[in-house]
Amino acid sequence: MITKADVIQAARDNGFQDVGFTTVEPFNNSKEYLEAHQEEYGWTEKVGLHLLSGTDPLTVMPAGKSIIVLLEVYFRESYPHSMESHFGRCYLDDDRVTRDGLFQRIKAFRGFLRDNGVDSKVPMHVPHRAAATRSGLGTLGKNCLFYSSRVGGQSSFNLPIAVVVDQEFAPDEPTMKFGCPDWCRNACIAACPTKALKGNGRLDPRKCISFLSYFGEGITPLEIREAMGLFVYGCDRCQNVCPRNAPWLSKVLPPNQKAFAKADDFELPRLLHMDKEYFETKIWPHMFYMGYEDVWRWKMNVARVMGNSLDAVYVDDLIKAFGDHEDERVRGMIAWALGRLGGEKSKTALTGFAQTARGPVLEEINQALAMIG
Repeated sequence: MITKADVIQAARDNGFQDVGFTTVEPFNNSKEYLEAHQEEYGWTEKVGLHLLSGTDPLTVMPAGKSIIVLLEVYFRESYPHSMESHFGRCYLDDDRVTRDGLFQRIKAFRGFLRDNGVDSKVPMHVPHRAAATRSGLGTLGKNCLFYSSRVGGQSSFNLPIAVVVDQEFAPDEPTMKFGCPDWCRNACIAACPTKALKGNGRLDPRKCISFLSYFGEGITPLEIREAMGLFVYGCDRCQNVCPRNAPWLSKVLPPNQKAFAKADDFELPRLLHMDKEYFETKIWPHMFYMGYEDVWRWKMNVARVMGNSLDAVYVDDLIKAFGDHEDERVRGMIAWALGRLGGEKSKTALTGFAQTARGPVLEEINQALAMIG
């Protein structure tokens, strides 16, 4: 029978920065919170996350006896500024489709367990952050993220991975508490422009920029378009302002070669004009929450970001894209972006578009022309 020391060594041999142990007791606090906030979290069942059932690890593995929590610091290398400005860092080297990085290391770790007679499951719907705090790896932040106590500069740039196993290990001492300093004055809550963060570790995911960027329905409401800023997919705003993350953000990190190699593929004009082949070969393998049937949302987000950039260099791309797309949500956002950028070229284009536009698109065009004045 393998020991905790054996498991810790195997985790480190496979590139994980820290490891903790906890029981398979139900996460009752998580269950109670989810049950009390179904209005905010009910959508998770529709997309197959099944968070409620995940609060009892024995539904995942009835023979489970312990949970091993592996800690992956995903921000160990630097990313291109052009990508950090528009995409959440946790997606910039995400291999859940390509399976050429973290997936292989998890597989190798599970192979070590299997070779030593231990069965394992890696469920995505077990409360990973709660498991990480219950296994003593760190504390929570008011932005609802998990902060490591020992690695990654004690930052929130990490991914806890819960591994349910059928061998019992002595649990580590829990650290289930908030670790934010009193002097912070709720920087993350104040910085959240869509008011998704409610304080005391509460979040309305439906208002989160990350959620809106890949699950939002319909054209982004007018009142939050500017607030969503320059993020096309994901959001790091509450992490970027956090004083607990400042030491790590100040580091000079080696470049992430995979991210730099694909940076050109994610330039905004290419995303705005991409076809099905481009999307499926260059974009979807790295950021997969939206399939091609939702490519309208990608292009709508890009148009919004172009408008919020206040950079007139995008005017020609937006004008061309308006003529190339029939989707009202994309065309409506393009009109808004042109209105936000302003200028005679935008005004002339919008006036021309108004001659044939109808319905919601025409309303967006008229509002955009009013912005230009």
